[in-house]
Amino acid sequence: MLPTSPVGVEYSLTSLGESLREPFAHLYDWTVANASEIQARQRDYDQRAPR
Repeated sequence: MLPTSPVGVEYSLTSLGESLREPFAHLYDWTVANASEIQARQRDYDQRAPR
């Protein structure tokens, strides 16, 4: 807790959380690189799915 007004809180990752940075960055990069394909497949699915 920070001695400010209004009261502030500072958060940080644990070492376990920090260990996810690199794998998450790879997942993010893959998602960005494949976003068009992912969106196209989602549209295809949505058109087939019963409503």
